[in-house]
Amino acid sequence: MLANSQILSNAYEHCMHIAQNHYENFPIASRFLNKKLRYPVSAVYAFARTADDFADEGHLSKEQRLALLNDYMSELQSIENSHHASPFHQSNNPIFIALADVIVKFNIPIKLFNDLLEAFISDINTIRYHNFEQVIAYCQKSANPVGRILLYLNHSTTEKNLIYSDAICSGLQLINFYQDIAQDIDENNRLYIPLDEMDHFNVTIDDIKNKTNNLHTRALMEFQIQRSKQLFLSGKSLCTHLSGRFGFEIRLIYSAGQIILEKLENQVSSIYLRPRLQRRDKFKILWKSFFCR
Repeated sequence: MLANSQILSNAYEHCMHIAQNHYENFPIASRFLNKKLRYPVSAVYAFARTADDFADEGHLSKEQRLALLNDYMSELQSIENSHHASPFHQSNNPIFIALADVIVKFNIPIKLFNDLLEAFISDINTIRYHNFEQVIAYCQKSANPVGRILLYLNHSTTEKNLIYSDAICSGLQLINFYQDIAQDIDENNRLYIPLDEMDHFNVTIDDIKNKTNNLHTRALMEFQIQRSKQLFLSGKSLCTHLSGRFGFEIRLIYSAGQIILEKLENQVSSIYLRPRLQRRDKFKILWKSFFCR
């Protein structure tokens, strides 16, 4: 049988493979990150990515999706119950072997991971949001925990950093909604644009489903994008509060968000197209990250 150290090493490699082989518009566990943090970050990403896929991907029934997420909940509960008794977490899932090691080593609250799972469960059960307050409440569980977990990994959980991180993460989540409007409505009949604001701009659900592109839909999306931009930019100070490779990684993520925002602003006349980062965009992200612009 393999020794625990080898099992743990294999578990981290499994998570890194997931992190490096899934397309994202935002850099994840990049080689700019300190190697000591690259593997912990990949474990967090693998957990979040697979749980998100349970909620959205494939052709599983609602009951099957909920069962998979409940299994993840049970794994987290097992980590919480046992991490004081043993430094090595026994599991059939390598993601949780690595994640348990991360949680214990960095003293990360289990609640942050539970919040993420609750958000994914919400994705299965909720397809409409009546107002922006409900959307932001969702972001507080679907996005903000990720930023807070990263700060725990870097031992940077000051009050100001947490506030800035929440602003960036909620902003990024909103950006993600707006770049995936067509995919969300087509694949899951899900829409994250508040219904009361759609009414205000005279836009209907059928308009979104039919990919209607007129003055009303463009005005609606311009309002959404500008509000998310204001929220996102309010967290910029985090980029200067964090130093070293970790700080640079955060600036990479922030700069990628800026580029996607710019693309969304520039293509408001084609609101259903998903912006993609091109090679020249990646050079621009690097430049912005070095100079924090």
